[in-house]
Amino acid sequence: MESKQSQVLNLVRVQELETWLKSTNTKLTQVNGQRKYGGPPEVWDGPAPGARSEVFISQIPRDAYEDLLIPLFSSVGPLWEFRLMMNFSGQNRGFAYAKYGSPAVATDAIRLLHGHMLQPGFRLSVRRSTEKRHLCVGDLPAATRQEDLLQVLRVLTEGVERVSVKAGPGIEGVSAIVAFSSHHAASMAKKVLVEAFKKQFALTISVKWQSTLKPSPEEPLPPKKPSEGFLPSPVKPPRHILNSPRPSVLPPRLARPPSVPPGFCRAVGGPTAPQHPPPSRSSTTSYSSPVMLLHKMCEVTGVGQPLYDMYYSHAGPDGFLYFTYKVCIPGITTAFKGLVMILPGSTAATTLEEAQRAAAQQVLQRVYNN
Repeated sequence: MESKQSQVLNLVRVQELETWLKSTNTKLTQVNGQRKYGGPPEVWDGPAPGARSEVFISQIPRDAYEDLLIPLFSSVGPLWEFRLMMNFSGQNRGFAYAKYGSPAVATDAIRLLHGHMLQPGFRLSVRRSTEKRHLCVGDLPAATRQEDLLQVLRVLTEGVERVSVKAGPGIEGVSAIVAFSSHHAASMAKKVLVEAFKKQFALTISVKWQSTLKPSPEEPLPPKKPSEGFLPSPVKPPRHILNSPRPSVLPPRLARPPSVPPGFCRAVGGPTAPQHPPPSRSSTTSYSSPVMLLHKMCEVTGVGQPLYDMYYSHAGPDGFLYFTYKVCIPGITTAFKGLVMILPGSTAATTLEEAQRAAAQQVLQRVYNN
């Protein structure tokens, strides 16, 4: 009976969160199963934090949200970023990450808030975050060149800083150590690279964390991974239809996505394609929203604005939600249809927006490939 009660969303707490967000004008972003504040926040004044500035928080009550956690952890010092892990029911997953401006403030957070009783019976565990930023990519073809792999990874994922290709006698294939700009970027890459290589090159690779630093003797032991045995069963949301093209805020120039280098195509035995230079890293232009990019592409080519029909299909056992879509562009006779899977947002509206973004991404990929 107790486990069933723990699966029920506390609507009173959700409403308190919404009230706090409006009264404080705090902005949260839902990204891949986590809600993020800052990174940095608008009020941040100073450089980005370095290593050892983040803490890992566990033993969080499932109905405790940012309205309780952000003020608490801000009491130690200004937060550069706060990330609360969420599941598909709208509850948190029991753990979060808080990043401060310096290792010294993170140390203060551990000293002052470890063991803090947030609710009766719930004492927070606050430890130093390991902030792993390196992945080991294995089972690559023997002919893989370091510069080609670097460009491929920068096409497929964000935050890649450098690559070191390793090989040895008697080893079939090669492996590579990939350094990322942040732990978050490395985590996102770890989720997508295996599928991306399989889809792009019909190549099965392995991706795992690479340990690059030994923990300091005075540091607390790394926290254990929170138990997930008490995650609730998938709850199917009501069927929705979304039919609302979003306005464009992109600049007039439309950039062509960078292509995979011919050298890597040869290494995996696939056809080469014309090479296009990667976008300048110094550019301030952001094409982070596929919906806006598709909107701009249709505007530039004069084919009319896309209309989205999104239909909820089902929830998978891993918590992903599946949506079928139909995107109609007036100047193109055939509608684009497909299936996308996403992690749910904090509300039905944000979930539908995420499904729409995933659909727009697939449409853009089809248009570009053709």
